[in-house]
Amino acid sequence: MENFVGRIAVVTGGGTGMGRELVRQLAKAGCHVATCDVAATTLDETRTLAIEMAPAGTRVTTFVADVADETQLLAFRDAVAKEHATTSINLLFNNAGVAGAGSFVDDDRAAWERTFAIDWGGVYLGTRTFLGMLMAADEGHIVNTSSINGIFASVGPNRPHTAYSAAKFAVRGFSEALITDLRMNAPHVRVSVVMPGHVGTSIVINSGIVHGKEPDTLDEEDLVKVRRQLAADGTPVDEVSDEDLRKGVAMFGEAFRDLAPLSAASAAEIILDGVRQNKWRILVGEDAVIVDRMVRDDPEHAYEPEFWRALQAKGLFGGFV
Repeated sequence: MENFVGRIAVVTGGGTGMGRELVRQLAKAGCHVATCDVAATTLDETRTLAIEMAPAGTRVTTFVADVADETQLLAFRDAVAKEHATTSINLLFNNAGVAGAGSFVDDDRAAWERTFAIDWGGVYLGTRTFLGMLMAADEGHIVNTSSINGIFASVGPNRPHTAYSAAKFAVRGFSEALITDLRMNAPHVRVSVVMPGHVGTSIVINSGIVHGKEPDTLDEEDLVKVRRQLAADGTPVDEVSDEDLRKGVAMFGEAFRDLAPLSAASAAEIILDGVRQNKWRILVGEDAVIVDRMVRDDPEHAYEPEFWRALQAKGLFGGFV
């Protein structure tokens, strides 16, 4: 699918970050887009930005939906069919995602399952929901967002990262398995798995909102965990007040977005170029390329502290994880 003009794309998680940039760049290319997110305000902002850069006649529609809820996704599908007057779509970007609940042992079970339900369940349900419309098109492409953590289930030797990593490994495996399934049963539909490294998005901020853990609402138990994690990373904060600690958490989320080595716009460009080239595997960012190579070269030691130090020596993840 080298040309997106006149095609119809569905993008989940289009309110911010890579999702927003995918919507904008697809619309600019003359592709009609339907996008969903859990926040109406950011969706409206995305639509406005996309329409401003799109050719006349390009449709951009929005729908508030939680990708972990099949009923809401089915309602989104019905809205796409109605608002775009179509029984088919050409592109499905299962992009929505959150972080959180890193520890299987110590974190809240509900938060763990909520993270997994969005990051894996959203991809599974999104594909289930829109597969019929993709198959009804002359040409279709599914684009599933995994992560560097679908290659390497770690953000450091002292930071549990289980829910997100488990989900992203599931997305990767599902996408790779779909290659053969689609070839046999729907050869006009392709699939790509996207594995971004550190991209400048609001995922840290948004994850706090989704889990009800915004910095100014962190309670005593939350702050104890933050202090324990910082101490494990070599940054004891015993003398830091609760108020300043909350400010620090907020600043981290902003810095993760604003100081990333790759912008969301650049990440979207890489993804769309990969789709145009029909790549089934799209690594996004130099850090993703390096981690992929190093894990393949030495998988046995990938979770040892020395491996992490070798990554940091290459300038990866400095100051963020």
